[in-house]
Amino acid sequence: MLTARLGIVSVAFGLRCPQRLAAEQAAALGFEHLDIGLDRAEGAVEGPLALPVGDRIGSEPRTGCTVRAPRQCTWEEGVAFLRQVPGIRVEPSPPSLLNSVAAVRAMCEEVPGLRITLDTGWTVYSGEDPADLADLAGHVQLRQAREGVAQVHPDEPGDVNFEAFFERLARVRYRGLLSVEYFDLPDLKLPLEDPVGHCVALAARVRPLLGR
Repeated sequence: MLTARLGIVSVAFGLRCPQRLAAEQAAALGFEHLDIGLDRAEGAVEGPLALPVGDRIGSEPRTGCTVRAPRQCTWEEGVAFLRQVPGIRVEPSPPSLLNSVAAVRAMCEEVPGLRITLDTGWTVYSGEDPADLADLAGHVQLRQAREGVAQVHPDEPGDVNFEAFFERLARVRYRGLLSVEYFDLPDLKLPLEDPVGHCVALAARVRPLLGR
């Protein structure tokens, strides 16, 4: 059985929510860590938060952090971008250069030591199975979705089989963190009325599957 701590990505609380407040709210909801964004004024964290920081996510490579996969560039430029800093994770997504299982695997072959932040929602949105990338995961973000639909409430039909996915993670001896992630990003055509409520509902679904 997979054993992992369950956190939440700060974007669920809104892009304008200070990280300190997001951490307090996440702790009150029973989450164990907070993944924070680095591309916003609230990204700088001074002093202790109510929760440990699980991951730092931004648009520029930083050692030990997740960088979003580049979008408007050639394959060669993408390789060079991800080779800049060792020890990073990259988050694939449909609009990016890494928009398929095949592309992710090819990039990890090109960049020695590269690991990914595997988003279950984006993977099934693209019509693929996140379990097919489990062996490359250094961090995992959990969201229910369907092909062509980026966010689905956990109580609605979705294409992510979390039990099977966790079994695959256990088989590859995954030891990283798990984070739930929903977001209200209308400017990106990804509106959602209650992302925190969706995160709490998904956490309730997946916690019984974790051996803790």
